[in-house]
Amino acid sequence: MKRFLAVSLLIIPIAVMAQGTSKVAGKMEQQIRELEPRLIEWRRYFHEHPELSNREIKTGSRIAEQLKALGLEVQYPVAKTGVVALLKGAKPGPVVALRADMDALPVTERNSLPFASKVVDVYGGQQTGVMHACGHDGHMSILLGVAEVLAKNKSDLKGTVKFIFQPAEEGALPNEGVSGAELMVKEGVLDNPKVDAIFGLHIQSLLPSGQLAYRPGGLMASVDGFNIKVIGQGAHGATPWDSVDPVVVSSQIIQGLQTIVSRQTELTKAGAVITVGSIHGGIRRNIIPETVELQGTIRTFDDAMQKKVHEKIKLTAEKIAESSGAKAEVEILVMYPATVNDATLTQKMVTSLERSAGKEKVVLTQPVTMAEDFSFYQRKVPGFFFFLGAYPANMDLKTKPTHHTADFMFDEAALVTGVKALVNLTWDYLEMQK
Repeated sequence: MKRFLAVSLLIIPIAVMAQGTSKVAGKMEQQIRELEPRLIEWRRYFHEHPELSNREIKTGSRIAEQLKALGLEVQYPVAKTGVVALLKGAKPGPVVALRADMDALPVTERNSLPFASKVVDVYGGQQTGVMHACGHDGHMSILLGVAEVLAKNKSDLKGTVKFIFQPAEEGALPNEGVSGAELMVKEGVLDNPKVDAIFGLHIQSLLPSGQLAYRPGGLMASVDGFNIKVIGQGAHGATPWDSVDPVVVSSQIIQGLQTIVSRQTELTKAGAVITVGSIHGGIRRNIIPETVELQGTIRTFDDAMQKKVHEKIKLTAEKIAESSGAKAEVEILVMYPATVNDATLTQKMVTSLERSAGKEKVVLTQPVTMAEDFSFYQRKVPGFFFFLGAYPANMDLKTKPTHHTADFMFDEAALVTGVKALVNLTWDYLEMQK
């Protein structure tokens, strides 16, 4: 009887606690639904007023004002134009960081939306339209919504939430330093208070709206660049035997670089991509130039493969050039590391995603060769990054609204799912750590 009584007394508090948690969850669910019109309003404002990397001055200022109005401790500017806000729960617990990126792209919008961007700026010395062509307008709106919901429930919050609104995810403009995430980490965004885990998402316009896609381990590739200068000997185009033709040598180097992936790497272990995206050489059809310059991108999924590909690019270019009597100067530009989800953290949080979108809409995805500077945070603390499907239901698959294009578009109904996911991930993680 005493044993039964003891067990019963143990069960009662657990049941009460579960009931209390359920009530809070239900309340937050309702608050998120009611928030939808404002999420759309915020997104459309950001979409209509985009700003390039490290120029997000109006964007950062507006976000800082909204977060201050919620009673959060706000730092602005951070890492040039970023915003960091702190929400302290009424109860002690760990620190969770949530991140949204703020920058737009040098793309002239082609959509006929009433809130389409008409902003024009200068990028790389050229005038260009500016557009949120990657969903960052949605990311900011989602995180503002998360901040509002969690702030309303801070009396039940067991820990601290750090909201990171980050500039320059697309990379700093030429000669303007490092990416926003790298700079934020250098400036101590993961300290004071020290972050225990970080969550982030990215709108994916080619996944069905409301679907959530995740992967433990490597999710997105590292991105590096390379510059190759091929130095030969110029001559008249009519007498190529007097030259060491850097155009021909460059074509051989380009072909040789492709064999690194197809013949020199074990692709069953880790994928890799090498793409030459720019070739510049010569000014006239009948003049063999002295030099040709190649630029390209490298994508890999782990440190070992990254190192190997870097070495092979240098060796291949130099030896092919040498065999023709030319010279190749190779510069490798190390940019973003791979986005690697902490496997233990990811598996723990899958149920939170399922509660947010429904079990049938949570899917395991394959790695992608696009890159994200969220990886800099993951190098310091356990992190979980996932994709939010936002493919417009009425969109023709033949006219895909792909990222970084003038036609990019996403379904605004996905914003609510994004808020649910980040709210549930945050709340559940803090509850798990007690």
